[in-house]
Order: sequence, then structure tokens, then C-alpha cells
Amino acid sequence: MQMNGSSSSFGPGGLDLAQSFFKPIQNGAPPSTTKCHTKISVVGVGNVGMAIAQTILTQNLADELALIDAKPDMLRGEMLDLQHAAAFLPRTKISASADYSVTVGSDLCIVTAGARQKPGESRLNLLQRNVALLSDVIPPLAKHSPDSILLIVSNPVDLLTYVSWKLSGFPSNRVIGSGTNLDSSRFRFLIADHLDVNAQDVQAYIVGEHGDSSVALWSSISIGGVPVLSFLEKQQIAYEKQTLENIHKEVIDSAYEVINLKGYTCWAIGYSVANLARSLLRDQRKIHPVSVFAKGFYGINGGDVFLSLPAHLGRGGVLGVTNIHLTDEEVEKLRKSAETILEVQNQLGL
Repeated sequence: MQMNGSSSSFGPGGLDLAQSFFKPIQNGAPPSTTKCHTKISVVGVGNVGMAIAQTILTQNLADELALIDAKPDMLRGEMLDLQHAAAFLPRTKISASADYSVTVGSDLCIVTAGARQKPGESRLNLLQRNVALLSDVIPPLAKHSPDSILLIVSNPVDLLTYVSWKLSGFPSNRVIGSGTNLDSSRFRFLIADHLDVNAQDVQAYIVGEHGDSSVALWSSISIGGVPVLSFLEKQQIAYEKQTLENIHKEVIDSAYEVINLKGYTCWAIGYSVANLARSLLRDQRKIHPVSVFAKGFYGINGGDVFLSLPAHLGRGGVLGVTNIHLTDEEVEKLRKSAETILEVQNQLGL
């Protein structure tokens, strides 16, 4: 079943209003066959998926937006709700279907679908169900859009990005997880809040697992181009390491706090993913801490693993990983973070 509210046909005779309403100019040439429009597909129309879709529309990132979900009534409702805002938004064709053929020709496929944890269910069992769910999602996406970039948002994002890479058969540069892009935004906000500056002037990364074993790269933090820790040392300004660890812990706990307060997170991840979509599809060549194929970086050689590193993103996906200098302690924590993910992959037999 495919649902598409955009049509120029009118009435029982199928009169094409577009041709009747507009008269072509003389000596004109037909439209170019060169592909010049951008198509994004979003799998899953829950709170996160719709926050992403809404942000993509308001930021004018796509000419065509396809929504996919297994619940047809909710899917049609969400599509219509967005279409009814057409007068207030840049022109975007919006379609929806439970059939993955609606995604054909996508430049970017964003996956937010995921099973929710049942009462008393173990984390491992939930992971197994999400892996099974992706086996129904990724192959048809890859089939209909073999040249697209896959952007995985579903959690646990590092593990599911690895699974998506294996299922798709895509080269590793075209499979990306949203990773710690949002964690790093929270990190920058907290530092900016402490120092009363704009978060956009704070350069700071959280890397590693999107989870409890993530690593805050304190050694490379700068504000307005000034390296923070080296500045404090030169000025002989004392600081406590526990203060830094408390800020990192606040980053890790912040998502849980939002979930406890309102039941879910959606807006921040919506802006985060739209930010990634802009960098990828508009070839912005920006650096983002996202989940990438990490084997071979910083001594991570225990197996194939995806985790967040500062990655150079453009139209081809991951163009490279930034060669940021890490302290010995940061490298050790990053390797342990990789081991944490690999241990779960081994438990699942992946």
C-alpha cells in the first residue's frame, strides 16, 4: 500500500490540471533528465522519526521525503499532518508506505525503527529483537537505493550500525550511526553554560560508544580557538579532575533525565540528525563525532566495530577520520569502549 497526497489529476476523468492550467512558452526545451533533486527516506514514524522528518522539512533539506512504517493508520496520519502544513514550508513531495518501494532512489535513508523493551526483558534479548527487525529493514532499503547513504539512529546505535553494514553490503563509508553527535552537543552546551559563552564557540567531542563507556576528549577542548586545559595550566589556574568527570557524567545521564521527565527524547536528536543530513547531502565537509568503522584507528584492532570518532562528512559519506591527538589515558578509554561493544557483538554471535 502506497499513500501519496500529491497529484495533479482532478475529477473522474483524470484531468491533468497542471497541463491545463499552465501554457508552455514557445521554443522551450524539455526538462533536463539530469537528477537534481534530493530524496530522503525515514524508516519509523515514532517520536524520533517524526522529529527528524519535521526538522528536515523546516530546514529545506530534501525535495522528496518518504516515510516508512509498519503501522499504516499512524503512517497515513503523520503523512497527512505534514502535508497539511505545505503552505508554511518549502515545497517538498511527501509520500508514505509500508512498502519499501516508496524509498526507491533515495540519497539518504535514515533508520529510527526499533523494538521497545518489554517489562522484565533482558537487554540482550531486546538487542536480538532489534537485530531481527533490521533484517527486515536494511535489505529492502539497499535493494531500492543501492547508491544511498545509510544513517542509523536506532539504539544501541553502534551495534545496530555494524549490523546494518553487514546486512546492506554497502562500503563502510556509506553506513553511519548518529553516534555521539548529540552527546557532543550536550557536552558543548554544558561547558558553554559553565563559562557563559555560546555553545557554537565551544569545540568539544565525546567519542566511543554512545552509552556509559563514552569518552570525553578533554585534552582537545577549545573555546574561541583557545585550548582550555593548556590555558588553565599556563595561567596556573587549578581545576579538579572530578569536576570534569561530573560534567561528562551529566552528559551520559541527560538523556535518561529527559526520558524520566517526558517519557522520550525527540527534538534534540531531530536537530542532530538533520544537521548530519545537511553535512552529507550538501557536501559540507564538516567534522562530526559519529559512529563509523573504527578498526585500525587508535589501536582498535580486536575486530570489526563501529563507534564514534570525529569524522569528515560529505556527499560520499565518511571521507575520513580526523587525526586528533589523544592522551594515553583517552586512547586507553577509547579501546575499552570498543571492547565493550565487541563483547556484546560476540554475545549475540555477530
